[in-house]
Amino acid sequence: MRTEAATLPGSPERPNEDWAAAAAPASGTGGTVVVLDGVTPPVGDDGCVHDVPWFTARLGGALTELSASRPEMTLADILSTAIRRTADAHRNTCDLSHVRTPQATVAMARWDATTVEHLVLSDAVLLLQAPDGLVRAVRDDRLDRVPEETLRSLEATDLLRNREGGFFTAAADPAVAARAVTGTTPRSGVRALAALTDGATRWVELFGMGDWADCFGLLGKEGAHGLLQRVRTLERTYREAGGVRRWKLHDDATAVYAEL
Repeated sequence: MRTEAATLPGSPERPNEDWAAAAAPASGTGGTVVVLDGVTPPVGDDGCVHDVPWFTARLGGALTELSASRPEMTLADILSTAIRRTADAHRNTCDLSHVRTPQATVAMARWDATTVEHLVLSDAVLLLQAPDGLVRAVRDDRLDRVPEETLRSLEATDLLRNREGGFFTAAADPAVAARAVTGTTPRSGVRALAALTDGATRWVELFGMGDWADCFGLLGKEGAHGLLQRVRTLERTYREAGGVRRWKLHDDATAVYAEL
């Protein structure tokens, strides 16, 4: 197994709210990848005394430990347990019922000698490459179905956050794990994989520089850091040209690439 991870903050004045990890058991027959994208809260009360990096570090740490050490648990069960464990760490100090309590998108993969498991919740993306080079994107497209004008309104977005008919993130309710996109693939059908936050998927989804197979090829040639640097170059180019392509110029961007 060979893995590479890279992350860039959206702004030097703000902490990076993404989180990533890759782990391999001592047996050398498998591994796990975890990527989180913390949801940046708007200015104002979110009911929590902790910041988003505190939340993503604890949730990500729990996900990595459980996925690497508990092979009998499904990834959905692991997500549920990790959410509960993280909530228990601050339920006595924070209002976890607040709709904007710290939360994150999730992309996970775990593999052993026979199977590759995956889980995606919200707008992170997991890419699976077959031995013949075919690339499959695993996505949770519920956020894509929300009209853009709705997402520009904080009040309207709150009405859809972690609710039926809207979209789901990992926050304080363990039951949300059942909403994740999950599945398995034979190990023989996956040569390599990648997990990306939406700051990294801009190369495909925002700037249209290629499809997911092209993105995976770029990761294989230039690595995770190379993809992120290309995204930053595109962002600066569009800014200098006077184009507005998204609400914020830069976003926290993270990519993990693993050859199985």
